[in-house]
Amino acid sequence: MHRLELKIPPAIVAALIAAGMWCVSFTLPAFTYAPMLVATVGLGLIGFAIIGWAMLSFLEAQTTVNPMNPSSASVLVTSGVYRHTRNPMYLGIFLILVGWALFLANVLSFLVLPAFILYMNQFQIKPEERALKARFGREYLEYMAQAPRWI
Repeated sequence: MHRLELKIPPAIVAALIAAGMWCVSFTLPAFTYAPMLVATVGLGLIGFAIIGWAMLSFLEAQTTVNPMNPSSASVLVTSGVYRHTRNPMYLGIFLILVGWALFLANVLSFLVLPAFILYMNQFQIKPEERALKARFGREYLEYMAQAPRWI
């Protein structure tokens, strides 16, 4: 089980989930209604904005944005969007995937979304948390008590 930890970049995981959502969208007829396009674009823009805000926070703190090597973090970022969630980049990706599901307009596409959360929690976030606890100790534990994992 640990063989998958920190092995597949989150963007690749998201692309695979999006492809799976697209594949299952052909199994049932689509449901459409005009405001869905607005919601699709809105969720995508919000997701990208959250990711950008999070990345900017890392760059300003001069620490790594590489999710594959969390132990190389030089600073624990807890301000900005990180006050509200410990994983804003993954939250942003999830919102983009929800927007994609709306765009596909198929119920089965929504059923694939939990796979992203389950995979990220098990194989990306938990290993990151272990690495950050080892690197920042009590400071990270206090941060964990203040900010939720997702929202």
